[in-house]
Amino acid sequence: MAGLARGIAAAILLLSMTTFGFAANKVIIILDASGSMWAQIDGKPKLEIARESLRTVLQSVPTDDEIGFMAYGHREKGSCDDIQLIVPPQAGSGSVISAAADSLKFLGKTPLTAAVKQAAEALKYTEDKATVVLITDGLETCGGDPCALGKELEASGVDFTADVVGFGLTADEGKQIACLADNTGGKYIQASDEKALQEALAETVAAPVPAPEPVPAPAPTPAPEPAKPDFNFQPTVVMAEGGEPITDGNAWEIYKADADGSRGAAVTTEYGAYNGNLEPGDYIVVARDDEARVEQKFKIEAGQVYKPLFTLNAGTILIHPRPSQGADISDAASLNFVYPGGSTTHYGDTKIIVPAGEQKITVQIGAGTVTETMQLAAGQTVEKDVIVGVGHVVLNAFYIAGGDKADSSGLGFEIVKAKKKIDGTRDSVEHSYGPDSKFWLPPDDYVALTTLDLAVVEHPFSVKVGDAMDIKVPLDAGVLAMSAPGAYSIEILSAKKDIEGKRKALGLNYGDTWQQTVPAGDYVIVRHMSDAGQEKEMPVTVKAGERSEITVTP
Repeated sequence: MAGLARGIAAAILLLSMTTFGFAANKVIIILDASGSMWAQIDGKPKLEIARESLRTVLQSVPTDDEIGFMAYGHREKGSCDDIQLIVPPQAGSGSVISAAADSLKFLGKTPLTAAVKQAAEALKYTEDKATVVLITDGLETCGGDPCALGKELEASGVDFTADVVGFGLTADEGKQIACLADNTGGKYIQASDEKALQEALAETVAAPVPAPEPVPAPAPTPAPEPAKPDFNFQPTVVMAEGGEPITDGNAWEIYKADADGSRGAAVTTEYGAYNGNLEPGDYIVVARDDEARVEQKFKIEAGQVYKPLFTLNAGTILIHPRPSQGADISDAASLNFVYPGGSTTHYGDTKIIVPAGEQKITVQIGAGTVTETMQLAAGQTVEKDVIVGVGHVVLNAFYIAGGDKADSSGLGFEIVKAKKKIDGTRDSVEHSYGPDSKFWLPPDDYVALTTLDLAVVEHPFSVKVGDAMDIKVPLDAGVLAMSAPGAYSIEILSAKKDIEGKRKALGLNYGDTWQQTVPAGDYVIVRHMSDAGQEKEMPVTVKAGERSEITVTP
């Protein structure tokens, strides 16, 4: 896994060299900010690896390169329209892009096709040279066709290129988006291990362009060689004994065999129905389809034709994850498969080929999780709806019931269990930020801990399976705008003194202006000056749903 982390960083660096290093007119980086980016590599979320890699690369970009930044899936969990050009292409934008990436939330779906299209249009690709760099750890989940888009942009663009980084994708997943790069003359980089990235770097960037050599004198016409077979290696792969040959979606990995029988240098990787010619020697051939694979050793001899049969001993599972009985299939679901010899995670409606045997499938939608175990026979196809059993809740806050909606990005919701533990605390379930925060929750009693600046409210509610709830939380608060010309800092204190004659400090801000949402009530505003003895305080009353302004002057 450490190799994967290094590969991710190297992949982004490679793209910076292949794109930025050759002074493209304008470039837009698209970052996948979908919820799957919370998955961890060596205990570290992929989103943090991507942020750090971007920061490192952007520091080395020439200041006159015009770089833009786009993200998708960072504002809403279930929207296919959640695409935003955050930083338009401009020179010296590295620090701005890094800051934007650091502030992203990773929530939603993967509309990568629409994002690339929007980036191309933002770059006016039909008029100018344009380059898009897409970094994604998932496949299209919004019905787009990246292959068709690549052909469209290549045909209608002046000089359009899309480079794609497959962020921890399998080779089979990579094939589904590599065509976007291939169809525009760009590069697809599989960030899977360090060695693969080094080879890609050497092949696409580091390798010097050879100078043209003198045209050699015509060689004498050789004598005709004896006719050879068109192909000497024609393998077939089946799912189970007696099954039909697999000709689509499968792959062949061919390696030289070392003297000790282990895998040596990679020779080639081919897909689908394969017929090839191999030089005489010892080989190891791996046949694979999705998560199932099998290998055989061969000695290829001159003049011989080999037609081996590979049996995967695997089956197919189709899982349709649903929040409740009769509900639509959830694209927000994550599915973890544990099968004989390995594990993998998919998202949304899933079809997967795995080795036969016991299968453990854990489906998660929001805070709801269900695990099922099944036996899968070789050649068998199992299709199943998995009901997680959750309800859907959308939370918003209002300064007062029936009043203005709190539309601040600083608004926070934490969902906790209503029942307190013996020590008085509650179990935290999920959290989100901003208005229209969405949650999938198992049936239970909950409390929404709602926070906006200094206003904190507990709002109890209950969820049943299949619920679709729109909860409005009244903050019973107002907005307090404070000004203290020349102040070093401004402090908010409670108006009421305790038994010792002290007021409770509620908040402090450095500078001479400050605006906060505070619960309705009476307060004292203190102006602190850099010189001792210059403090001054004034009382203020904040009414729920109203704005209060106060100026503390000398």
